[in-house]
Amino acid sequence: MLNGVDMRILDPDSSTEGLDSNMVIHKILNSLNIPLSVETVCVFTAPIFSAFASWATYLLTKEVKGAGAGLTAAALLAMVPSYISRSVAGSYDNEAVAIFALIFTFYLYIKTLNTGSLFYATLNAIAYFYMVCSWGGYTFIINLIPMHVLLCIVTGRYSSRLYIAYAPLVVLGTLLASLVPVVGFNAVMTSEHFASFLVFIIIHVVALVYYIKGILTPQMFKVAVTLVVSVGLIVCAAVLAVLIALVASSPTKGWSGRSLSLLDPTYASKYIPIIASVSEHQPPTWPSYFMDINVLAFLVPAGIIACFLPLSDASSFAVLYIVTSVYFSGVMVRLMLVLAPAACIMSGIALSEAFDVFTRSIKFQLFGATQDPQVNAGDTSNVAQNDVVKPEKSEDSLKERSSRKSKKKEKENVETVPLVSRIEKRLLVLPLEASLIAIFLLVLLGAFYVVHCVWAAAEAYSAPSIVLTSRSHDGLHVFDDFREAYAWLRHNTDVDDKVASWWDYGYQTTAMANRTVIVDNNTWNNTHIATVGTAMSSPEKAAWEIFNLLDVKYVFSCVWSDDINKFLWMVRIGGGVFPHIKEPDYLRDGQYRIDSQATPTMLNCLMYKLSYYRFVETDGRGFDRVRHTEIGKKYFKLTHFEEVFTTHHWMVRIYKLKSPRNRIRGKTKKSKTKSTSTSSSRRSGARKKNPWH
Repeated sequence: MLNGVDMRILDPDSSTEGLDSNMVIHKILNSLNIPLSVETVCVFTAPIFSAFASWATYLLTKEVKGAGAGLTAAALLAMVPSYISRSVAGSYDNEAVAIFALIFTFYLYIKTLNTGSLFYATLNAIAYFYMVCSWGGYTFIINLIPMHVLLCIVTGRYSSRLYIAYAPLVVLGTLLASLVPVVGFNAVMTSEHFASFLVFIIIHVVALVYYIKGILTPQMFKVAVTLVVSVGLIVCAAVLAVLIALVASSPTKGWSGRSLSLLDPTYASKYIPIIASVSEHQPPTWPSYFMDINVLAFLVPAGIIACFLPLSDASSFAVLYIVTSVYFSGVMVRLMLVLAPAACIMSGIALSEAFDVFTRSIKFQLFGATQDPQVNAGDTSNVAQNDVVKPEKSEDSLKERSSRKSKKKEKENVETVPLVSRIEKRLLVLPLEASLIAIFLLVLLGAFYVVHCVWAAAEAYSAPSIVLTSRSHDGLHVFDDFREAYAWLRHNTDVDDKVASWWDYGYQTTAMANRTVIVDNNTWNNTHIATVGTAMSSPEKAAWEIFNLLDVKYVFSCVWSDDINKFLWMVRIGGGVFPHIKEPDYLRDGQYRIDSQATPTMLNCLMYKLSYYRFVETDGRGFDRVRHTEIGKKYFKLTHFEEVFTTHHWMVRIYKLKSPRNRIRGKTKKSKTKSTSTSSSRRSGARKKNPWH
């Protein structure tokens, strides 16, 4: 799909992709005397890192629910279409590397949370630094982890392990992130990072309260808590005042356009239409979920329920991860990529727990019918005894120091929860027939998932986007019009000729036609893109004047697949800079039409004329098969542009600007009686006139 290719780099806030991991890998391999070209490294980097992502998913899910769930989640991620779209061989995209860094950072955080190891905490900060170097989506990590820490504190699950998992990440991770050139002081100056600093203060206040509670008597503790809370409120107020002073001068209050687009789905369409115009930045439809994650969408709720049986710090993080990723994927279809690992983790947990129950039931019905009831009875009695003994232990521990009590309590929780959960599982036994049918259905569901993933990888994500295909009753049809058009430009135009088109054809025109373009996928200047949008939205004469000022020789237009569909975005982007372009002028009663009911402004704009010039000659009536309607204006002539090339299937059309001397010479023939001085003054006035006002 051409629309949306690499448009993310138009957002300066998301441009942390400056550190090219492919070049780093190339230099490392060559230093080891492994002679691989840069092209080979670029082709195979994404598949290799997708394998690493599956491994990281196994490690993360294993920390949450065990090795069985980890293996299942890793297998699901290895095939999920949403991730395959970014990790196929030849996919030169940093997001394949970034997803591995994202999952691995989460794994190290959970590992530190479960073990309390400062070694894993340091590795977690380094993994976060690697994520910052890879992708601008690192802000998801630095906001999700503070949310989980705050959730643990609010629900009374604070522990020293939580402090060790979070505090080094904020300090060391922020210092390392500030070393990345494109991030720099944004790591401490933008609103996306303020949540981590606020939670950093809160966790230190909570840690201080727990420490004071362990060394003071209850009476002194109340006085100390009052003092600590008062000082804490003063410090928080001072920090908030500083933050407010820092962001008050910004019209967006310190938030980047990307973050505001995620928090407010309507923000981009209102204020940054150039970002909203990208197809990847549109909200997804329900078929998109089924296409990208398939049956995982139905297994995720079961996985969320399994995470609460029992609930731990790791499983609560997994639940928070899936909830936030579902929201963000609903805002922007591109973020389905972030949802895919979370959906695989939850589905892996659900399938693992289901297989565990069903296989255990079959074993019980076939082999353990005489022994397991006694064992279960003994287990239940042990549970009852444990429930009775626990209060006695807790009463005795009140006489000990509070610090020892908290450590002992944490150890008891870690040891008793798995025992109780194992006993509860053994108590759940289903009939033999129901277990066999359920396993068969789960295997059938997995087979359907595999078939869908293979089909999606072969049909949707393996074909080159520049060559379009379609199937009908008479076989496969290949539309190679784009390469045909680029080849014509390369062989029939001068090297220094400039080509005007919409921005998403820029990279391809530069690479395949070797011609200079006015705007491309890396154009950060919104006014520059708005100028091209204004030219496409203007009448033919005004558009010619704009392109002439830009020294354009040829105009590239895609007819059936893209340009007419996204024309309203050209109008919106152009109107955002040049107010005389108004979207309602191109709509009939609020509807976008190209038939006989289209508005005169629409029928006379350059984009309409370039798309449908001589279009009636294709079938005699000008029927647009893509939009299933007849065009409104069928017979017209071009006065300022001339058609020089149209591809075989009429998908791409190339026009050349007529020479101004030819047009002026034609006018002088009609007005021979006028003086030479008068005509020359008019020509000079026409050249000086600004066509944009």
